[in-house]
Amino acid sequence: MTYALLVLSYLVGATPTSYLVGKALHGVDLREHGSGNLGATNAFRVLGWRSALPVMVVDVAKGFVPVALFPGLVGARFAWALAFGAAAILGHMFSIWVRFRGGKGVATSAGVFLALAPGAVGGAAVVWLLVLVGTRYVSLASISAAICLPLFVRLSSGGAGEGLFGFTVALAAVVVWAHRSNLRRLIKGQEHRIGSARRGAAGG
Repeated sequence: MTYALLVLSYLVGATPTSYLVGKALHGVDLREHGSGNLGATNAFRVLGWRSALPVMVVDVAKGFVPVALFPGLVGARFAWALAFGAAAILGHMFSIWVRFRGGKGVATSAGVFLALAPGAVGGAAVVWLLVLVGTRYVSLASISAAICLPLFVRLSSGGAGEGLFGFTVALAAVVVWAHRSNLRRLIKGQEHRIGSARRGAAGG
Protein backbone atom coordinates (compact mmCIF):
# COMPACT_ATOMS: atom_id res chain seq x y z
CA MET A 1 0.00 0.00 0.00
CA THR A 2 2.82 2.41 0.85
CA TYR A 3 4.52 1.85 -2.49
CA ALA A 4 1.18 2.29 -4.26
CA LEU A 5 0.85 5.68 -2.56
CA LEU A 6 4.35 6.55 -3.73
CA VAL A 7 3.29 5.91 -7.32
CA LEU A 8 0.07 7.83 -6.71
CA SER A 9 2.11 10.77 -5.37
CA TYR A 10 4.02 10.84 -8.64
CA LEU A 11 0.80 10.69 -10.67
CA VAL A 12 -0.78 13.48 -8.62
CA GLY A 13 2.30 15.61 -9.19
CA ALA A 14 2.35 14.67 -12.88
CA THR A 15 -1.10 16.17 -13.51
CA PRO A 16 -0.17 18.80 -16.16
CA THR A 17 -2.29 21.62 -14.76
CA SER A 18 -1.13 24.45 -17.00
CA TYR A 19 -1.29 22.25 -20.10
CA LEU A 20 -4.89 21.27 -19.32
CA VAL A 21 -5.94 24.86 -18.58
CA GLY A 22 -4.25 26.14 -21.72
CA LYS A 23 -5.82 23.50 -23.95
CA ALA A 24 -9.30 23.45 -22.39
CA LEU A 25 -9.85 27.19 -21.93
CA HIS A 26 -7.69 28.75 -24.64
CA GLY A 27 -6.84 26.07 -27.21
CA VAL A 28 -3.17 26.80 -26.50
CA ASP A 29 -0.39 24.28 -25.95
CA LEU A 30 1.93 26.06 -23.53
CA ARG A 31 4.82 23.88 -24.69
CA GLU A 32 4.72 25.87 -27.92
CA HIS A 33 4.48 29.37 -26.42
CA GLY A 34 6.49 31.59 -24.12
CA SER A 35 9.27 29.59 -22.48
CA GLY A 36 7.60 26.27 -23.34
CA ASN A 37 7.52 25.51 -19.62
CA LEU A 38 4.43 23.91 -18.10
CA GLY A 39 4.31 25.98 -14.94
CA ALA A 40 2.34 28.86 -13.48
CA THR A 41 4.85 31.51 -14.62
CA ASN A 42 4.53 30.61 -18.28
CA ALA A 43 0.76 30.31 -17.86
CA PHE A 44 0.72 33.86 -16.52
CA ARG A 45 2.89 35.13 -19.34
CA VAL A 46 0.89 33.49 -22.11
CA LEU A 47 -2.64 33.17 -20.71
CA GLY A 48 -2.88 35.93 -18.09
CA TRP A 49 -3.37 35.91 -14.34
CA ARG A 50 -6.96 34.59 -14.38
CA SER A 51 -5.68 31.32 -15.82
CA ALA A 52 -2.36 31.30 -13.98
CA LEU A 53 -3.88 31.68 -10.51
CA PRO A 54 -5.81 28.37 -10.50
CA VAL A 55 -2.78 26.69 -12.08
CA MET A 56 -0.63 27.85 -9.17
CA VAL A 57 -3.19 26.80 -6.56
CA VAL A 58 -3.52 23.31 -8.02
CA ASP A 59 0.24 22.95 -8.45
CA VAL A 60 0.73 23.81 -4.77
CA ALA A 61 -1.99 21.32 -3.82
CA LYS A 62 -0.22 18.61 -5.84
CA GLY A 63 2.65 18.82 -3.37
CA PHE A 64 0.62 19.41 -0.22
CA VAL A 65 -1.92 16.58 -0.51
CA PRO A 66 0.45 13.58 -0.78
CA VAL A 67 2.60 14.80 2.12
CA ALA A 68 -0.25 15.87 4.39
CA LEU A 69 -2.64 12.97 3.78
CA PHE A 70 -0.89 9.87 2.47
CA PRO A 71 1.37 9.04 5.48
CA GLY A 72 -1.68 8.94 7.77
CA LEU A 73 -3.41 6.42 5.53
CA VAL A 74 -0.73 3.81 6.15
CA GLY A 75 0.84 4.96 9.41
CA ALA A 76 4.07 5.67 7.52
CA ARG A 77 7.17 7.12 9.11
CA PHE A 78 8.37 10.67 8.41
CA ALA A 79 10.80 9.40 5.79
CA TRP A 80 7.84 8.28 3.70
CA ALA A 81 6.35 11.78 3.86
CA LEU A 82 9.59 13.05 2.32
CA ALA A 83 9.42 10.30 -0.32
CA PHE A 84 5.83 11.20 -1.21
CA GLY A 85 6.83 14.85 -1.54
CA ALA A 86 9.81 14.03 -3.71
CA ALA A 87 7.65 11.85 -5.96
CA ALA A 88 5.09 14.64 -6.40
CA ILE A 89 7.80 17.17 -7.28
CA LEU A 90 9.40 14.80 -9.80
CA GLY A 91 5.97 14.14 -11.28
CA HIS A 92 5.41 17.84 -11.77
CA MET A 93 8.81 18.33 -13.39
CA PHE A 94 8.73 15.15 -15.51
CA SER A 95 5.09 14.38 -16.23
CA ILE A 96 4.34 11.05 -17.86
CA TRP A 97 1.23 12.57 -19.46
CA VAL A 98 3.12 15.14 -21.56
CA ARG A 99 6.23 13.22 -22.62
CA PHE A 100 8.05 13.92 -19.37
CA ARG A 101 7.82 17.69 -19.79
CA GLY A 102 6.63 19.81 -16.91
CA GLY A 103 7.27 22.78 -14.68
CA LYS A 104 10.32 23.70 -12.63
CA GLY A 105 8.96 22.43 -9.35
CA VAL A 106 8.64 25.68 -7.39
CA ALA A 107 4.89 25.72 -6.68
CA THR A 108 4.70 21.97 -6.00
CA SER A 109 7.73 22.22 -3.71
CA ALA A 110 5.99 25.03 -1.85
CA GLY A 111 3.03 22.72 -1.33
CA VAL A 112 5.29 19.98 0.03
CA PHE A 113 6.81 22.35 2.56
CA LEU A 114 3.48 23.84 3.51
CA ALA A 115 2.82 20.37 4.90
CA LEU A 116 6.32 19.78 6.31
CA ALA A 117 7.48 23.21 7.53
CA PRO A 118 4.94 25.99 6.88
CA GLY A 119 7.00 28.59 8.76
CA ALA A 120 9.93 28.04 6.41
CA VAL A 121 7.64 28.53 3.41
CA GLY A 122 6.56 31.87 4.84
CA GLY A 123 10.16 33.03 5.07
CA ALA A 124 10.97 31.82 1.56
CA ALA A 125 7.84 33.53 0.24
CA VAL A 126 9.04 36.85 1.67
CA VAL A 127 12.40 36.40 -0.06
CA TRP A 128 10.63 35.50 -3.31
CA LEU A 129 8.43 38.60 -3.15
CA LEU A 130 11.26 40.99 -2.26
CA VAL A 131 13.47 39.73 -5.09
CA LEU A 132 10.56 39.81 -7.54
CA VAL A 133 9.60 43.39 -6.63
CA GLY A 134 13.24 44.49 -6.74
CA THR A 135 14.19 42.85 -10.04
CA ARG A 136 10.97 41.73 -11.80
CA TYR A 137 12.69 38.40 -12.55
CA VAL A 138 10.47 35.49 -11.50
CA SER A 139 13.32 33.05 -12.11
CA LEU A 140 15.73 34.95 -9.85
CA ALA A 141 13.05 35.21 -7.17
CA SER A 142 12.44 31.45 -7.33
CA ILE A 143 16.14 30.61 -7.22
CA SER A 144 16.70 32.98 -4.27
CA ALA A 145 13.77 31.51 -2.33
CA ALA A 146 14.98 27.95 -2.98
CA ILE A 147 18.50 28.77 -1.79
CA CYS A 148 17.18 30.42 1.38
CA LEU A 149 14.68 27.65 2.17
CA PRO A 150 17.17 25.34 3.95
CA LEU A 151 18.09 28.20 6.29
CA PHE A 152 14.45 28.87 7.10
CA VAL A 153 13.85 25.16 7.66
CA ARG A 154 16.77 25.08 10.09
CA LEU A 155 15.47 28.14 11.94
CA SER A 156 11.79 27.21 12.07
CA SER A 157 11.98 23.41 12.46
CA GLY A 158 14.92 22.83 14.74
CA GLY A 159 13.50 19.55 16.04
CA ALA A 160 12.77 18.07 12.61
CA GLY A 161 16.16 16.38 12.32
CA GLU A 162 18.76 16.14 9.59
CA GLY A 163 16.46 14.22 7.25
CA LEU A 164 14.25 17.22 6.56
CA PHE A 165 17.21 19.59 6.29
CA GLY A 166 19.02 17.30 3.86
CA PHE A 167 15.85 16.92 1.80
CA THR A 168 15.56 20.71 1.65
CA VAL A 169 19.15 21.16 0.49
CA ALA A 170 18.64 18.54 -2.22
CA LEU A 171 15.41 20.20 -3.32
CA ALA A 172 17.09 23.62 -3.50
CA ALA A 173 19.77 22.11 -5.75
CA VAL A 174 17.10 20.58 -8.02
CA VAL A 175 15.25 23.91 -8.33
CA VAL A 176 18.47 25.75 -9.19
CA TRP A 177 19.32 23.04 -11.76
CA ALA A 178 15.84 23.36 -13.28
CA HIS A 179 16.49 27.08 -13.75
CA ARG A 180 19.89 26.62 -15.42
CA SER A 181 18.67 28.10 -18.73
CA ASN A 182 17.30 31.10 -16.83
CA LEU A 183 20.67 31.56 -15.13
CA ARG A 184 22.38 31.62 -18.50
CA ARG A 185 19.95 34.29 -19.73
CA LEU A 186 20.38 36.29 -16.52
CA ILE A 187 24.15 36.30 -17.01
CA LYS A 188 23.70 37.45 -20.63
CA GLY A 189 21.07 40.07 -19.68
CA GLN A 190 18.48 38.31 -21.84
CA GLU A 191 16.08 37.03 -19.17
CA HIS A 192 12.40 37.91 -19.43
CA ARG A 193 11.05 40.36 -16.84
CA ILE A 194 7.52 40.04 -15.48
CA GLY A 195 5.21 42.52 -17.19
CA SER A 196 6.94 42.31 -20.58
CA ALA A 197 5.21 41.11 -23.75
CA ARG A 198 3.45 37.77 -23.30
CA ARG A 199 3.14 35.27 -26.11
CA GLY A 200 6.37 34.19 -27.74
CA ALA A 201 8.63 35.66 -25.06
CA ALA A 202 11.51 33.66 -23.72
CA GLY A 203 12.26 32.89 -20.10
CA GLY A 204 10.25 31.65 -17.12
